[in-house]
Amino acid sequence: MASSPKNTSPSIASVQKKTGEAALTTEGAAKPERIAKVIARAGVASRREAERMISEGRVSLNGKKLDSPAINVTLQDRILVNGRPLPDRETTQIWRFHKPRGCVTTHKDPEGRETAFDHLPDDLGRVISIGRLDYNTEGLLLLTNDGGLARYLELPATGWLRRYRVRARGSISQHKLDELKDGITVDGVRYGRIEAQLNRQDKANIWITVSIREGKNREIRRIFESLGLSVNRLIRISYGPFMLGDLSSGKIEVIKPKILIEQLGSDVALKLGISVDSVQDSRPKRKQRKDSVDDAVKSKKPGSPKGGKSLNFGGKKKASGRRDQREQDFEEGKRQRTSRRSRNADKSLARRKQDVDSSESSSRRPKRGDSRQDERGNNRSQRGKPTTGKENNRSGSGRRQQNDRKARPGRPGRPGNK
Repeated sequence: MASSPKNTSPSIASVQKKTGEAALTTEGAAKPERIAKVIARAGVASRREAERMISEGRVSLNGKKLDSPAINVTLQDRILVNGRPLPDRETTQIWRFHKPRGCVTTHKDPEGRETAFDHLPDDLGRVISIGRLDYNTEGLLLLTNDGGLARYLELPATGWLRRYRVRARGSISQHKLDELKDGITVDGVRYGRIEAQLNRQDKANIWITVSIREGKNREIRRIFESLGLSVNRLIRISYGPFMLGDLSSGKIEVIKPKILIEQLGSDVALKLGISVDSVQDSRPKRKQRKDSVDDAVKSKKPGSPKGGKSLNFGGKKKASGRRDQREQDFEEGKRQRTSRRSRNADKSLARRKQDVDSSESSSRRPKRGDSRQDERGNNRSQRGKPTTGKENNRSGSGRRQQNDRKARPGRPGRPGNK
């Protein structure tokens, strides 16, 4: 498609300097386009459905019904679908979608199976997929509302790498996988360069990371079947610069237009008929705060005339009241900090005194014959060893028996015996 004039299309560098996000709009006023393509970009139907609607006579151009889609139109032409004018051309957008397993990548399935588009929000509008994933394949699926962008990103000439995580039953060596770098032919179909890295090998299954650029129908499954491997799980983890990341299954997330422009490049965007229009950031701006009272006082020059610009918000009374309040808050905080320090100092002093008393009491040794009680109430001997009550009783009874024997008469060899 013809590119727009240089003076009307801002450059990528100028867009990146803007704080707001970039929006993509498709320009087609300079060059005529197929009417089915224009209808599809307006979000009414796909190109095939638009062609079918034209053949049924449901589309009119400038007051005349059409019977063939082989006609080019411009933005100046008036197109009616079912008697209603086309809506405004939608802003080109692209989304990341985590396709779950067990659904087909089509809007309508003849067999009545669940489709990937059944998981999308109702207010999303009509979108198309960039490439397809098989019924049992899960992972990243890019969606867009621009058919031209989808066709460009699907082409192998674009050079965007598609990376997959593969779980297969069987065993294989890394040397055998390295042979796929030269390509392989399976059942008469030639497949290009394939990069495969063996990650982990369990008892029954192996995990392999595969990178391809073509993305033919069931390419990975057929190639691995020719190598004696049975693929039982296939996950796409990236498509070009866009990654699956931690996006949950069945969830969708919009990609910022600025990121898409950076990945495509300004030249490619212009070739696709996409120009960059800077828009204001949709986020609410913060309420601008007024200058503080101190800044107002500093900025006000002494001796300024009454009619001059003054930044004294609220008058002198309000400013002085705020200063007094700040001084009171400062003094109160200072007083609290001082009292806190004094309490901490008293606690530390009492703790030191208690440590000194305990050290002095432990260093004292009892004198000979001095009977003291420890914390448990036991008497301590003259050597400082604790004695139980039984030992005290035994020692006391022994002395009494010895005295009785000394005083008992009639025994030879004892004092007091005759």
